[in-house]
Amino acid sequence: MRCPSLNNIPPPPPGKTGWPWTEESPALPAKMDDGSPWPKISIVTPSLNQGQFIEETIRSVLLQGYPFLEYIIIDGGSTDESIDIIKKYESWPIYWVTEPDSGQPQAINKGFTRATGDIVSWLNSDDTYKPNALKAVAEILVNNPSDLFIYGDVDFIDADSNFLRKFGTGEFDLINDIYTNMIPQQAAFWRKAIFESIGYLDEKFQHPFDNDFFIRVGTIYKIRYVPVPLANYRLHPSSKGEIGLGTIRFFLEYLAILDKFFQRTDIPQNVYNHKKKILSYWHERTAHKYFELASKSSARKHFWKAITLTPLRMQNITLIANVIDTLIGSKFGSLIQVFSKRLRKLTH
Repeated sequence: MRCPSLNNIPPPPPGKTGWPWTEESPALPAKMDDGSPWPKISIVTPSLNQGQFIEETIRSVLLQGYPFLEYIIIDGGSTDESIDIIKKYESWPIYWVTEPDSGQPQAINKGFTRATGDIVSWLNSDDTYKPNALKAVAEILVNNPSDLFIYGDVDFIDADSNFLRKFGTGEFDLINDIYTNMIPQQAAFWRKAIFESIGYLDEKFQHPFDNDFFIRVGTIYKIRYVPVPLANYRLHPSSKGEIGLGTIRFFLEYLAILDKFFQRTDIPQNVYNHKKKILSYWHERTAHKYFELASKSSARKHFWKAITLTPLRMQNITLIANVIDTLIGSKFGSLIQVFSKRLRKLTH
């Protein structure tokens, strides 16, 4: 479909102004400058009880001014105002369905299997695109036919869409991505053909499933960073990202992702050389999370796993001392902290 304009979509709620309420991206011509058609872009939005935000998400997609858009909303059975909001925009050829699913990755996969665009992405129902984002993505991928996967810049915004800070990203590096999950999912776009070799999202994971997918892509294909503002990542108390990072399930799932990853036979050697340090780092973070939850036996398990993997390269000496203080005794923990600092000086 061709994106609508402000004049032919529902008016914004009272008091809502600016993008994408009273502002729109300029409508693009039917053809690109060289006379070729714009590539078809398919956007999938998984939805579940985000009625407070989903209308802004929908409008940020529809008001892109893009000539060849496919928009798919997969709702998991919302019981708030989400369905009523989606219905407001169904006069435009948006495909949408509401039905129970096993979680966000299954909803996204449902959308991707239905998508017919050359370029695909997903946008969560509390995030938004920047103006002209789809135009920028299409031009970059058309002008760089060897690029299969790109990502751009993202701003963090709050529940009221106020700017908070920029997402710290930069040029892609697989090792750094495994450590820090550096790709902002909201600003990632790729050619649908990638699914033929990578597969879809792994539905076993409910939190870091996007990280798992990006690692799988980055192992085989070149991922390119483009310094273009493409999306807004909303931080609020009930957002999936905020909840995920606060749960032990995120850390346990990520350790399972790493275990699966390091069983691959096609890992670049320079990445495989970091195996112990990467696993140690994430076991340490998991120990820290269990420590916060006062789960001593689980904290001990992951702490000693981290120590076993890299005894001389722990990332957080203070954490080590705190865990030992709690699990063994304060005097021993203090001695370990002093000893570790001296040992690090001798070995670096």
